[in-house]
Amino acid sequence: MWRKCSGCGDLIYARELERSLHVCPRCGHHFRLSAAERIGLLADPDSFEPWDERLSTGDPLDFKIGDERYGQRAKAIAERSDINEALVTGKIEINGAPVVIAVTDFSFMGASMAPPTARSWPELASGQSPSGSLLTVSCSGGARMQEGLFSLMQMAKTTAAFDLLRKHRLPHFSLLVDPCYGGVTASYAATADIVIAEPGARIGFAGPRVIEQVTRQKLPDGFQTAEFLLDHGLIDRVVPRAEHRTTLETLMRLFGHENASPAVAGAATAASGTTSHE
Repeated sequence: MWRKCSGCGDLIYARELERSLHVCPRCGHHFRLSAAERIGLLADPDSFEPWDERLSTGDPLDFKIGDERYGQRAKAIAERSDINEALVTGKIEINGAPVVIAVTDFSFMGASMAPPTARSWPELASGQSPSGSLLTVSCSGGARMQEGLFSLMQMAKTTAAFDLLRKHRLPHFSLLVDPCYGGVTASYAATADIVIAEPGARIGFAGPRVIEQVTRQKLPDGFQTAEFLLDHGLIDRVVPRAEHRTTLETLMRLFGHENASPAVAGAATAASGTTSHE
């Protein structure tokens, strides 16, 4: 019934936290969301059409730590989290406009990048999708070490797929949420046409502790936060969670999506407080 805010340490009543879109009403700290909750906040009601639901991770290296096999661990996590992989993909509508969406879920092995991450782009990248834009919502701890080089190869594969988007003049909007590191940041998450981030999100390639150890320099205050990246021109805007839908609606209008009716817009706005998608 109560959640402790990791930003200010206050206890927050669960219902109050839901009403505030899982943002601390005291300090503005943005709590982490599951992929289903994120889609529920962004999509028009009942518009989500999932892709690749049966796609699951492999075990190309027959990796194990002690007596635990990687494949067994991934299967157990999938059963607990009710998703088969860290990346959830599909098609939604935002204010009546069709959008392909890809959301990483941190509860699945820290949303680490694995071969299924690069599996879900072909329809849009080929230019055959009826949807005119792609929205990625990214958080990640980096490449999945249990798959070694197979995981690192996804950086090149995703970058190549997104290059096809540019050739077909299909816009890519990227929303970075806390935390977003490693291969996801270094590949598709930071190469979008428009990159926005939630307040306070930690974003980078290597973590600040590693950078300090390598450079032997004291890092500036706020290093690798969304606000720091905005000040240094690495992202386009810091957008609070309550403004995500309206910001995306504006971006889609600027990129040519003007097909949404006022009636659909009103219904979508009224439903924007939903915290999960069934």
